[in-house]
Amino acid sequence: MNKRELGASFRDPSGSVYYEDSILYRKINHCYKEDYELFFSSGLYDELVSSNSIIPHVEVKDETVPAYKIIKPEAIPFISYPYEWCFSQLKEAALLTLKIQKLALKHGMSLKDCSFYNVQFLGFRPVFIDTLSFEKHSDNRPWTAYGQFCRHFLAPLALMGIVDVRLGQLLKSYIDGLPLDLAVSLLPRSCRFNIGLLMHIYMHSKAQKSGAGTFKTVGKAENRKFGINSFYGLVESLESAVRGIKWRPLKTDWADYYSKRESYSCQGADYKKKVVEDVIVKISPRLVCDLGANTGLYSRIPSSRGIYTISSDFDPACIEGNYLYALEHKDSKILPLLLDVVNPSPGIGWENRERDSFLERGPFDLVIALALVHHLAISNNLPLRKISDFLKKISKNLLIEFVPKDDDMVKEMLVLREDIFKEYTRENFENELAKDFILSQAVKINDSKRVLYLMRRKE
Repeated sequence: MNKRELGASFRDPSGSVYYEDSILYRKINHCYKEDYELFFSSGLYDELVSSNSIIPHVEVKDETVPAYKIIKPEAIPFISYPYEWCFSQLKEAALLTLKIQKLALKHGMSLKDCSFYNVQFLGFRPVFIDTLSFEKHSDNRPWTAYGQFCRHFLAPLALMGIVDVRLGQLLKSYIDGLPLDLAVSLLPRSCRFNIGLLMHIYMHSKAQKSGAGTFKTVGKAENRKFGINSFYGLVESLESAVRGIKWRPLKTDWADYYSKRESYSCQGADYKKKVVEDVIVKISPRLVCDLGANTGLYSRIPSSRGIYTISSDFDPACIEGNYLYALEHKDSKILPLLLDVVNPSPGIGWENRERDSFLERGPFDLVIALALVHHLAISNNLPLRKISDFLKKISKNLLIEFVPKDDDMVKEMLVLREDIFKEYTRENFENELAKDFILSQAVKINDSKRVLYLMRRKE
């Protein structure tokens, strides 16, 4: 049996996570025995599972691994990271974390860490994945994870909602959350009049700078008892601060694409949807990725058939709208993610292995790339060879659309620049992709010069 430890699991002395034959397991060390048993005997685990707040697991035997326990958590279809989430996804993850903390206190336990990496998404629904984050609550000290929650959730949300939503991309550089002094320097001075941000970001940052710790403003933490009522008050204050941060996305060309810029007649658009539907039936994929999905119109074709679908786009407004739609309709099979195909998420952290790159999390059973190639080739000067090479790394099957130069959209793109894209022809497109894929089907879209290709990767 081939065991492979997860790149991010080495930091936790309580246990680690490993794969064996593509199945995820969690090893629990003997030092965590007391807290693990309390987690169950207190009833906390059962309440978290029944409220869909944590992924369930089963205990298994593995004599080859020295440990107190081995558990097999329920599988997550696709792992995502906070710098790939829209504003509302990060906000929902923050609220889930606080909800879990309140439930833990009710059962005599507390979260010992509040990392945003402890949360994943099952479609619209955030779910906690770290079984080893709980410890017995003590009245003798304040919440040890308070600072981490502020760095991982409150500070990024404040910057995204108040300053610029694109500041969420800072989380690629700050793997342990945004430093509070950085947040203070970027937030407008008017935020000091927000009691939640004043307390949990400004005063918190000032206390950290003084070296006196998080709770200097309420007395020396080591000399005072942080009782259960104070704990609940702190959590509720954080919850109020999180709920008070809002972001209303401005309309962008891409978020408003289907109402203003769709290049098909009604007949052509309907025909395109039918082609996608037919491909889904033919391929029967388990995991789909829609690249350049915009607000998810075509992503919802596989998700409506119970197929887990990653619906990605580079526009934060598109992903926000896509996620809010999924949230409203309780779609558990679509996961909107912020992803720039030209600059996909890299591997980051220790040895660049703590968080896998986007490419390392593939391949997908089916990749959908509609109205995308001309943007890559013309807007971003990517050769067709490079595009094909990228797609073969992430897709077993590929549904891709070719948009010719005489299409209105391409003409518009070339109005203000010289046409240096001599290789961008249908013939060259077919020849380059044929080096990596086997053509299964080519369909011309009604009332359009665009063509949809279904291809299978060469093995």
